[in-house]
Amino acid sequence: MNITARCHCGAVELSAELLDGLDPSRCDCSFCARRQAAAVTAIASSVKVIKGADVLSTYSFGTHTAQHHFCKICGIYTHHHRRSDPTQCGINLGCIDGRHPLDHEPIPWTDGKNHPSDR
Repeated sequence: MNITARCHCGAVELSAELLDGLDPSRCDCSFCARRQAAAVTAIASSVKVIKGADVLSTYSFGTHTAQHHFCKICGIYTHHHRRSDPTQCGINLGCIDGRHPLDHEPIPWTDGKNHPSDR
């Protein structure tokens, strides 16, 4: 399934191929629990920044494997490269055209607090 995702102000636009369709989840690691955005899984090599690469900001912490991307203008988290599997990207479900997170509730949580890379 191919999707288009945009930040709130429209400065950043992505395209991506989803791995398992619209099957969102949330993570409870220290960062994601604060961010609270449900994400769907995309094939990392398929994620293309169509517009706004120059206004994307990146945040990483801990092992610095996961790279979280945000629009510098509106602050919206658009996507991240996953620590659990670097061949995958999480795409913010709320940024996907025509999709609303409430339509996918209940959205399951993954255990990011006890990630194997932290041991």
